[in-house]
Amino acid sequence: MKDYIIHHEWKIVEEGFEPELNRISESLFSIGNGKMGQRANFEERYSGETLNGTYVAGIYYPDKTRVGWWKNGYPEYFAKIINSTNWIGIRIKINGEELDLARVKVLSFARELDMQHGLLSRRFVAELKNGNQVEVSSHRFVSIAATEIGAIRYTVKALNFEGTIQVIPFLDADVVNEDSNYDEKFWTEVSRAVGGAEGYITVETLKTEFQVCTGMWFQLLKHGEKVDTKISNRNKEKYVEASQDVGVNVGDEIVVEKFSATVSSLYFEKEELVEKAKEVIDIAAEAGFDALFESHKNLWLSKWETSDIKIEGDVAAQQGIRFNIFQLNQTYTGEDERLNIGPKGFTGEKYGGVTYWDTEAYCLPFYLSTAPQTVAKNLLVYRHKHLQKAIENAEKLGFKNGAALYPMVTINGEECHNEWEITFEEVHRNGAIAYAIYDYVNYTGDKEYLAPTGFEVLLGISRFWSQRVNWSVAKQKYVMLGVTGPNEYENNVNNNFHTSYMAVWTLKYTLEVIEYLKIEYPFFYEELVQKWKFNELTETAHWQEIIDKMYFPRDEVLGVYLQQDGFLDKDLTPVAELPEEDLPINQKWSWDRILRSPYIKQADTLQSLYLFQENFSIEDIKRHFDFYEPLTVHESSLSPCVHSILAAKIGYQEKSYEMYLRTARLDLDDYNNDTEDGLHITSMGGTWMSFVMAFGGMRVTNGKLTFNPFIPKSWLSYAFKINFGGAQLEVKKESGVFCIINHSGVKVPVTIWGTEHEIAGNTKMEFKR
Repeated sequence: MKDYIIHHEWKIVEEGFEPELNRISESLFSIGNGKMGQRANFEERYSGETLNGTYVAGIYYPDKTRVGWWKNGYPEYFAKIINSTNWIGIRIKINGEELDLARVKVLSFARELDMQHGLLSRRFVAELKNGNQVEVSSHRFVSIAATEIGAIRYTVKALNFEGTIQVIPFLDADVVNEDSNYDEKFWTEVSRAVGGAEGYITVETLKTEFQVCTGMWFQLLKHGEKVDTKISNRNKEKYVEASQDVGVNVGDEIVVEKFSATVSSLYFEKEELVEKAKEVIDIAAEAGFDALFESHKNLWLSKWETSDIKIEGDVAAQQGIRFNIFQLNQTYTGEDERLNIGPKGFTGEKYGGVTYWDTEAYCLPFYLSTAPQTVAKNLLVYRHKHLQKAIENAEKLGFKNGAALYPMVTINGEECHNEWEITFEEVHRNGAIAYAIYDYVNYTGDKEYLAPTGFEVLLGISRFWSQRVNWSVAKQKYVMLGVTGPNEYENNVNNNFHTSYMAVWTLKYTLEVIEYLKIEYPFFYEELVQKWKFNELTETAHWQEIIDKMYFPRDEVLGVYLQQDGFLDKDLTPVAELPEEDLPINQKWSWDRILRSPYIKQADTLQSLYLFQENFSIEDIKRHFDFYEPLTVHESSLSPCVHSILAAKIGYQEKSYEMYLRTARLDLDDYNNDTEDGLHITSMGGTWMSFVMAFGGMRVTNGKLTFNPFIPKSWLSYAFKINFGGAQLEVKKESGVFCIINHSGVKVPVTIWGTEHEIAGNTKMEFKR
């Protein structure tokens, strides 16, 4: 755990330059706008330890799968969002000596991310080997108002010298990926051009043949006036630069304003990319830094209007939740149903920037509650567009009749994960996608989504489940063999409770949807029956038999469902009794030892109890929590949030708060010693869930809001905002009082602490307990 980020309600602040922490900070201070993102690399040259990262959404490369023992059904490649053209570069030379923080004496340093306005700033004072001292400040953003534009204002002040400062803005497409199987480069040059203050590079990905054109334009100012000295240009393969000198005296300050354009063949024809990039550059240059930032800032303020969470009395917790919300909002905007959410977003290369079940299980609720309805809906549309690929994925594994297995890892619908125990066996991801459809419909009331898109996905998944189980003569039950549940510290187990429970629930929900469609859309439903060759009578009869006769391992003495067959054969020593030097076990133990241990990476059986709380009594949930949580090492970023929610449900308020803080500050405090590889974006959705669903006690049951709130002892108050049923609600809690303010004209029925109420439009209601 690190503790160098200064606590602040609205900002992430680092003071002092520690090179060994630089890669962590590059992740923490990353910026993005849903279409592209940038790690917090320095504009000037830096020869120290760094992970340069510029990422463009939807542009990927299929890196060849590498496994020692090939198995039928393995994907041919692992898709990854790849490092793209570095647009931020501004080399600085002071009287001929290059500014490089790895090679100078850093006299002061501070980095700051203003989350309220989406602005990354940095300032430092450095002494070069020639004795020249400079004060530098930079401000940078990628616009969420004009998503092709990046903007930099970079200021250099001569503190103790006179002479020449050489400014060299550049574009560099000769980039590498740290996460590369063969250390190869993934881009070929299509074209490059540079003249005066303007330059362009167009590159194309190998194999997938995506093209990205990046443009730049800059101006150099001194005393507020544009410097008109000669601009020299240089270019080589995948690289263009401009160079301009300016004379300075002691105390003089120069300002470099650099604007970039990033356009891709995902949105424009290849032959018009350069022209489009020039159009974007012209718009940016004409508007200027201040006007561009004003539009960007105002849009950020409007995002905070609907998604902010306020905490009074705990700055660390306040900073943590806003950091999570900020990263979620800058990673995904929902404007393009072809895009989704990578576990690292635009902050690093691990996991390849591709989509996991994390989106449906942990991110969807945030966007449902805080963004326009289309944002969450597009996450479902993304999966529907990949339905045929999911059917093909299932066919590769031997499934038939339109059964769909959604990939564990994907960017275009094809499976691209190459660990057999996950690729073939972690099939609970199908259940997460089915549940996301229910979650969306239950929250929004948009039942029309079920005809046809929701139904088609549910049908494919239900057909998969009906073929994935098999009949056990010995048990006289249907069983689910050879699976891996959410707890990846158990592989190839039989009858994982969560997987089997999700299968049964999906079949039940699909039957409900069928009945709804037959009543509300009878003619449309008949068309779907014909399209998908759906034999309703025989298929649904088989589904109902599975529902009635599914086997769930259970110990009646303990009164708990078992994570899988044989779980009680393990040595059930609690985590608290392990020697401290054994933790984390994923870094200290052999895989063989982990697999034979009882230790749980993240919520597994408890995942089902979290999703379906209404199906279990408080006593049931408490028994399961008391049994499984002491065996949980929480070595997945997705673990603390579910435990926080369930702990609140059963009255373990201190445990709920402990788990919340762990997820809220997971990256800020580098709990898992891996923030340098990028942030845990999808677990940030879980952080939001743990706040609203644990502290707020919020659930949507049968389309209605319920709250069972509490407030941590150290807090004075908290407040969060949600959109629900066309209403904009602000929820507040302080000691003894719970309040809901309806900022819309739509009345909303709610249940609070078990009692039903109605919040009229544009009113405020207080409740005491």
